[in-house]
Amino acid sequence: MSDDVEIVVGRNGVLEALKAGRSLNKILIAKGDRQGSVREIVSQARERGLIIQEVEPAKLDQLAAGVRHQGVVALAAPVAYVEVEDMLAAAYAKNEPPFLVLLDELADPHNVGAILRTSDATGVHGVLIPKRRSCPLTQTVAKTSAGAIEHVPVARIGNVSQTLKTLKKQGLWVVGADMDGTQDYYEADLTGPVVIVVGSEGEGMGRLTKEACDFIVKIPMRGQITSLNASVACSLLLYEVLKQRELRAK
Repeated sequence: MSDDVEIVVGRNGVLEALKAGRSLNKILIAKGDRQGSVREIVSQARERGLIIQEVEPAKLDQLAAGVRHQGVVALAAPVAYVEVEDMLAAAYAKNEPPFLVLLDELADPHNVGAILRTSDATGVHGVLIPKRRSCPLTQTVAKTSAGAIEHVPVARIGNVSQTLKTLKKQGLWVVGADMDGTQDYYEADLTGPVVIVVGSEGEGMGRLTKEACDFIVKIPMRGQITSLNASVACSLLLYEVLKQRELRAK
């Protein structure tokens, strides 16, 4: 069994986890098996917008590590996901302008964990992770976050550009980080309600995500290397938001 995820094995175990509203990253089902309680599992998982993946039985055997899986295995998150609305409510309860981070197709769990750690340090109200093509919360993320995973709320979102449009309607500015940004990150006004968008390690933000940004900032690079590690780039932006807010409060 991988030490990277918590495994829920068997039809009853997975069904109970679903009924209890447990935070699940993904449900794996043996190919062609949609009989009996498996159909109920699939139905409930779809209702909750969870990812369902059909795999070869050998894959389930490997994950279940000798436990009888009955064609169903779920991969559980180490902490519960929250709703974006709860993040905004928490910010307003503290009388602070919302400060969110959205990770667009960030696949490296070490980067995600490091960003959670910096998010905790800089007062971020929540981190948004897309359900597709992004690293979910795993034990590796939890370990790399050095405990921050327990303190920084994380939401899993469906359509990224739709989520950004909704946040814009609620008064948040969407600030993307990209090499073709129109201004250096420390020249932008980051004192208001903001969601900082960081793209993947290699490709950066997706096209639709980039189009949904209000403005795009860049990090000046004076050497031969043209980009920074995603978590380092994100850290610079988060501390800039913190600095600007503290200066404004004085």
